[in-house]
Amino acid sequence: MALRFKKILLVPAGAVGLLALVQGSALMSPPAEALAAQAQSITAAEKRQGSEVHPKLLEQFGGAYQVPQTAYVVQIGKGIAVQSGLGNARDDFTVTLLNSPVNNAFAIPGGYIYVTRQLLALMNDEAELAGVLGHEVGHVAARHSEKRQKASQRNSIIGLLGQIGASVLLGDGTAGQLGQQVFGTGTQLLTLKYSRKQEEEADDLGLRYLSSGGYDPQALSSMLASLAAQQAIDARAQGGAARSVPEWASTHPDPARRVSRAATNARSFGGNQRNRDAFLTRIDGLLYGDDPKQGVIQGRDFLHPDLGLKFSVPQGFAMQNGTSAVSVTGQSAQAQFTSAAFSGDLTRYVEQAFAAVGGNNQRLNYGQIQRITVNGLPAAYGTARVTSNRQQLDVTIFAYSFANNKAYHFVGITPAGRSNLFTPMYQSVQRLAGAEAANIRPRRVRVVTVARGDTAQSLASRMAYTDLQLDRFLALNGLRQGAVLTAGQKVKLITY
Repeated sequence: MALRFKKILLVPAGAVGLLALVQGSALMSPPAEALAAQAQSITAAEKRQGSEVHPKLLEQFGGAYQVPQTAYVVQIGKGIAVQSGLGNARDDFTVTLLNSPVNNAFAIPGGYIYVTRQLLALMNDEAELAGVLGHEVGHVAARHSEKRQKASQRNSIIGLLGQIGASVLLGDGTAGQLGQQVFGTGTQLLTLKYSRKQEEEADDLGLRYLSSGGYDPQALSSMLASLAAQQAIDARAQGGAARSVPEWASTHPDPARRVSRAATNARSFGGNQRNRDAFLTRIDGLLYGDDPKQGVIQGRDFLHPDLGLKFSVPQGFAMQNGTSAVSVTGQSAQAQFTSAAFSGDLTRYVEQAFAAVGGNNQRLNYGQIQRITVNGLPAAYGTARVTSNRQQLDVTIFAYSFANNKAYHFVGITPAGRSNLFTPMYQSVQRLAGAEAANIRPRRVRVVTVARGDTAQSLASRMAYTDLQLDRFLALNGLRQGAVLTAGQKVKLITY
């Protein structure tokens, strides 16, 4: 959550899908062959659609990351995209490196392609970068987004909220409007979950693009293997409670089958470029994990050194940090922590927050605003009861006044009578002490050369983590257990 705040847009887990569960033929599917031969140019309508959604996606995923590595990513992304035949020139595509600590990549109609810095850090050569982006371009070339939109227009709210399992907001009426006001719409129909067949087609198209670009097509399967290993580490480290993210693998339980299929299919294509050393040189110094300027997630705690605040989510709830807000999700409830203009009147601030949630045509009946103090902070809150599809929900606005005339608030949505699910979270907001804030430091990718006597274990001990150091080192470098390093070899570390 950066220093500025606007409404956040939740993008479903299907926005990416490179690690979707894959079964079936190990050969390039006939539909993918036909799609490769029938690639159509980007239309004016697709360009308009992409240009409208692009700024919203930037806000959701941390904004564009403008660093020395950006130009390199743009160069490789455009180079692989033109292999699709969608555009006549590199300038037909917009490639963006996102400032997000989530392993993510996706593309939308109009030639817009995205990869996060976190996923870039997990890659080990240029061919893997090209393979990831080529897969996403394959979805666009096959018009998968358009096909999924047609099948899902009537379920737009379902598509929006499906990732968090919060079926309480489905349907029309007040709660339907509520979902749009709080969590936004507009990107979800471009980023719906793809079918298994569509994932296979995108894989096969991505392999074709790699080969035609001169890259080793095995890069796609090696990248998938690294991602599967990192996903397993994240699950172990977080205990299922630290973060809910639109990751490639978040909804797909069998990445091993996907790796095997991609490796088998790659044998049908030529190409041998990997460009490992050049790639590693480029990504040295890349920011890794949370950006302290946007706040950090540590277990169930959110800490923002620049804003000088912290809070904790209840056990069983997960967080996603965006540029505009922190989203909190669970099985039957969800919330967001954000901000708005503050005149100094906290009661008025809560009233305006309810008005924003309800929208122009909905007035939520929240009764009298209550004033209290939370950990020395002036606070105010109110709860409104709404009904949708014969289900009743409680909507709570809980706001806090900080120094320098700043105010922040939660919007919590729970089943009726269960607003206390978030009470521990509301009561946990406090100022972040100077010493604690000073200890929040950014992690970065550092590329080092293996010296004589170095082992995976000895290098892993230098990783800026207190847990799973060896596992993290191996996944980061695409290595297996028992890997033997050689002097002169370049490897990645994560350090402060």
